[in-house]
Amino acid sequence: MSDLISTRPAGLPTPRAYGGVNWIGVWTLYKREVRRFLKVGAQTVAAPVVTTLLYMMVFVVAMSTSRPPLHGTPFAEFVAPGLVMMAILNNAFANASSSLIQAKIMGTATDFLTPPLSPLELTIGFSLGAATRGILVGLVTAVCVLPFARLGLANLGLILWFGITASLLMGLVGVLAGLWSEKFDQLAAVQNFLVMPLTFLSGTFYLVERLPEPFATISHWNPMFYLIDGFRAGFIGQAEGSLAIGIVVSGVLTVALAVICWLVFRSGWRLKS
Repeated sequence: MSDLISTRPAGLPTPRAYGGVNWIGVWTLYKREVRRFLKVGAQTVAAPVVTTLLYMMVFVVAMSTSRPPLHGTPFAEFVAPGLVMMAILNNAFANASSSLIQAKIMGTATDFLTPPLSPLELTIGFSLGAATRGILVGLVTAVCVLPFARLGLANLGLILWFGITASLLMGLVGVLAGLWSEKFDQLAAVQNFLVMPLTFLSGTFYLVERLPEPFATISHWNPMFYLIDGFRAGFIGQAEGSLAIGIVVSGVLTVALAVICWLVFRSGWRLKS
């Protein structure tokens, strides 16, 4: 009897055994996420760049005569890196969160749940796809703001570290927001009441040290402050906060969020029900 149970019919394909990481599956999921936002590039890439240029017009061109240099840096050169980082943060978050909420509402989550993809591989695929959109929009935005502000290159390492880490971090936040949300209203609430306030109140347009207490101290507990401050330091060579703290905070938060995403994917919370 045991021989009959263990015998496979002739010609039946053997299930594929993946050792380690299913790189083919991860690469396929990553390409899916990238092609998804490139297919509507006017909305996902061009529109954020236009929004950033409007900020530049309002805060730099229209107010340039009334805003003195900040720490010896012209106002336009101070604001431009912060706007680029804002574009990276917002678009990395939007890519992962919109992909997951659309899959849940439209019933297409089986596209990535049925293939042999582990929770870790799902985390890698979605976060890298989100990071790609964030970095791409950031690069295009940086090129487009050059007519308004001269972007120097004081420390390429800081630019790369904070740019890549920020895109991954917000991509992971987007994954969690997309998994938690059951309708677009909930996702919009996360965007409007969490992501947007944290990015706007992180020193993009001003020096945090000039805020009255306790707001100046509270701002140093905002992780977005360290992302924007460190990224800006890579261009202008000056940081308002501690770069060492910023590097540690951004790295630890990214790893912690990756672990949380992995745990949520493994549990199937609000995804397989």
